[in-house]
Amino acid sequence: MPSTSRNALSGPCADRNVRFRPGSTGRPPPRAAVGPGAYARPVSPLVVAVTGVTGYVGGRLVPELLRAGHRVRAVARNPGRLQGRDWVDDVDVVEADAQHLDQVRSALEGVDVAYYLIHSLGSGRRFEARDRRTALTFAQAAREAGVGRIVYLGGLHPDVDDLSPHLESRKEVGEILLASGVPTTVLRAAVVLGSGSASFEMMRYLTERLPAMTTPRWVDNRIQPIAIRDVLRYLVGSATMPPEVNRAFDIGGPEVLTYRQMMHRYAAVAGLPRRVVVGVGVLSPRLSSLWVSLVTPVPGPLARPLVESLVHEVVCDEHDIAEHVPDPPEGLLGFDDAVRLALARIQDADVVTRWSSASVPGAPSDPLPSDPDWAGGSLYRDERRTRVDAPPDAVWHVIQTVGGERGWYSWPLAWQVRGVLDRLSGGPGLRRGRRDPRRLLVDDAVDFWRVEEVVPGRMLRLRAEMRVPGLAWLELAVRPEPDGGSTLRQVATFHPHGLLGQLYWWSVAPFHGVVFGGMQQGMAAEARRVAAAGASAEPGTGATPRS
Repeated sequence: MPSTSRNALSGPCADRNVRFRPGSTGRPPPRAAVGPGAYARPVSPLVVAVTGVTGYVGGRLVPELLRAGHRVRAVARNPGRLQGRDWVDDVDVVEADAQHLDQVRSALEGVDVAYYLIHSLGSGRRFEARDRRTALTFAQAAREAGVGRIVYLGGLHPDVDDLSPHLESRKEVGEILLASGVPTTVLRAAVVLGSGSASFEMMRYLTERLPAMTTPRWVDNRIQPIAIRDVLRYLVGSATMPPEVNRAFDIGGPEVLTYRQMMHRYAAVAGLPRRVVVGVGVLSPRLSSLWVSLVTPVPGPLARPLVESLVHEVVCDEHDIAEHVPDPPEGLLGFDDAVRLALARIQDADVVTRWSSASVPGAPSDPLPSDPDWAGGSLYRDERRTRVDAPPDAVWHVIQTVGGERGWYSWPLAWQVRGVLDRLSGGPGLRRGRRDPRRLLVDDAVDFWRVEEVVPGRMLRLRAEMRVPGLAWLELAVRPEPDGGSTLRQVATFHPHGLLGQLYWWSVAPFHGVVFGGMQQGMAAEARRVAAAGASAEPGTGATPRS
């Protein structure tokens, strides 16, 4: 969970439908399973608290726990980020900042099992210290709240002294929780195979975009990858372990492969020609991560710890987890089947969570300056309005499908150059795309923006996560007109930081007419096309150039 303490529900983007109970200790009412599931129903439903619910694993774990019959308490620093999730009305949402002992202890009162899914992967320097402090706080809070079990998903690592900083931190967090005085299950996984996971996306883009590549020698290190569905099954099953269990378990899939073999196997499943992979010894982890960040959507701050971890061989030493969470009758999901399933999810736009669910390190999280807490200062706005001969629903269709494969409807080269410059400076760039081409939820990533607020049918507000000397927002809104047409409103807002921010605004202002003006015209033209094609027109069917 992010470290700031702003109450997300005090501003204009509050979701009044989220059941927000600061420091709530009440248990949600029992509920039926949400799907067929393959989990054994507990004799008595457990109250389980899940941290990291806005992340890749946490966002997928919550519905699995509900399906297993448990009562779920979603613990989030910013409950507004859960707006629009399919399961939000079925859980008890509690606000708590993981850095604050009192808040965490209150959130864990009355909890049987607490899932610890917080980490600072890719958050920059000193992430190990942040992970250590947060884990110590959580361990103390769980002990004082009387939690029955902690479950933590860590990283699989060899028994060596020179672990990468990322794996060393994951190991330390596990040790802190095991020493908490609360029975703890630590699950240690290597590469997680699933649509939207950072490790999978890195492998996917390297393989798809490079028919031939020169790679570091770590491509021949052995790895035991595991499918996300098996990770979730182990996490859910860990909730009912007997109280005397307090240990770590290695979890992995049924195959041990090198990274080179994984890329070759991925290419075969995806129907690509066999890739040429040549390993060399001159690429350091730092150089490798820079190369990965340029080729894949994974930005440098996240790519570097992932690459550094691949320097180690990560293979399970035991499979003791099966004593408590038996393997399914059909066995664990193999590599090819996991890739096939992930690609099907991507093709069907059914990616529930992505690695980009986590905010970019150093990106602003401040609300739009219209928030009552805004302190003032210089504020620049570029506002444009265009009358569109199309109904509001057609215009809204265009607004909510902007970015990603659709592009930004104006001067593609300018957007591409800006994206490359952002990547080179450590930002996400344009390659991050979007999770769903048809629908946006609060906190979704859209290229180098993040969704701050959605008013369905009316307004979309994006907050910039690109590297800029200030804070920036882009708001797109539609207003119906009496004649059946619409007005498309577009507002770019920028709050500069210091002289550099002032210079930045005035240096790009001359291009606003081309970029933002062209964007208005492009979106209006696409709205007219959508209206002519009918409300059922799918995004991506127009002739708008990709940016």
